[in-house]
Amino acid sequence: MRIVTYNVNGIKARLPRLLEYLAEQTPDVVCLQELKSSDETFPEAEIRAAGYGAVWHGQKGFNGVAVLARGADPVERQRGLAGEPEDEHSRYLEAEVDGVVIASIYLPNGNPVPGPKFDYKLRWIERLSDRARALLAEERPVVLAGDYNVIPNDDDVYSVRAMASDALMQPESRQGYRALVAQGWTDALRTRFPKGGVWTFWDYQAGAWQRDAGFRIDHLLLSPIAADRIQDAGVDKEYRGREKASDHAPTWVRLR
Repeated sequence: MRIVTYNVNGIKARLPRLLEYLAEQTPDVVCLQELKSSDETFPEAEIRAAGYGAVWHGQKGFNGVAVLARGADPVERQRGLAGEPEDEHSRYLEAEVDGVVIASIYLPNGNPVPGPKFDYKLRWIERLSDRARALLAEERPVVLAGDYNVIPNDDDVYSVRAMASDALMQPESRQGYRALVAQGWTDALRTRFPKGGVWTFWDYQAGAWQRDAGFRIDHLLLSPIAADRIQDAGVDKEYRGREKASDHAPTWVRLR
């Protein structure tokens, strides 16, 4: 099973790129983030025509997450996270595909620092950690896939100095991510590239793509049972270089 996380940065604007990716790579499961689409305007017909069933949790204009499955309809398990009833952001969707529990995650960016957006980011990480702990207790293959908006290590960024004041690299952001992983999750891409230097995001500004000035914020965390089945993991980097591409590249893990 090849499971992909892909922040599409607007599903309507990037639909040709997404359909191209599905046709060329035929992944089994795709977790999408930043749909920027309401539930009503999600392009279900086009995705189904490409051979994929879908569940989605939309929000007009920003956020939004989805889970696609090739030749199957994902079974939704949960949308949103407990702990903050007034939180209306569409950032978490959990589904089951072929016996594997898969969550699509769009963790808050948190800028500017300090401020209420950063405080919200840290609270959201705590709420995700609570859900992750409950999922581990199920003792099943689970994949937490998404745009975490956290650069975990110094070797996950082209320039530590350039990102030093950003919410993605603050000590509190990193500590939250590390505490989550320390529950017993395996960072799939890190197992394949233990020395880092692999990016999943390149900004549209300042020629970041042309300079390869990127960083790693798209992660796939595996429960112990899923981690036992890992075969490979990687980034489909070349899709970032295509015309009108997302600023993220599809990032994947393959399980037995």
